[in-house]
Amino acid sequence: MARPVADGVYLLAVSWPEPVGSNAYLVDDGDVTLVDAGLPIPRRPLEGELRDAGYEAADLDRILVTHYDIDHVGGLARLDVDAPVYIGAADADLVRRRWSPPWNHHKGAFHRLVRRLYSLGKLDLRTVEDGDRIGGFRAVHTPGHNPGHIVYLNDALNTGLLGDLVWETDGRFVAPPWLDSYDTDCIDESIRRVAGESFEHACVGHGRPVSPGGSDRLRELAAEL
Repeated sequence: MARPVADGVYLLAVSWPEPVGSNAYLVDDGDVTLVDAGLPIPRRPLEGELRDAGYEAADLDRILVTHYDIDHVGGLARLDVDAPVYIGAADADLVRRRWSPPWNHHKGAFHRLVRRLYSLGKLDLRTVEDGDRIGGFRAVHTPGHNPGHIVYLNDALNTGLLGDLVWETDGRFVAPPWLDSYDTDCIDESIRRVAGESFEHACVGHGRPVSPGGSDRLRELAAEL
């Protein structure tokens, strides 16, 4: 069941138990925004989770994608919506085949295969650069897990949508592992950068949201890197 994380922020329970799948979130700050969309076959239907939160897919003003991984974009294939979809520029180049990672890169090879099945080609795809503002969100480019990974900060709601910048386990944050990332050194740099921000509610793709004290937990991890 969808559950509130903070005023205007809802966790949509589309993820299977870890490590399968990832969370999706709905944010209402006057505009209605879906952040990530889960797997193609979710634990609970995405549209049902939207209804549990009091919304319909037609209410969405936009969709923000933290990065192009199947457990974050797969659910878009089942969502009947005309809203624009925002994605980091480097990941947009990846999915549009303007850039191809080397076959001998462990995650790059996987992406070259997956994008044939999930091209996002029928969506109104719009690219996001570092510092862009999309409605009430501020985009922070956080490469490492993916080249185009984006964290979205909503200052009015004191919320950070962190995607896979970090994963939550037992109330603490950990960095994603090498096997599921492009560059772990870049991940460390990205974590340190976002740790300089301030937000109470940290919404992660894997694990539970950390609220309150979201950025405090992130600074604890940054200090250990």
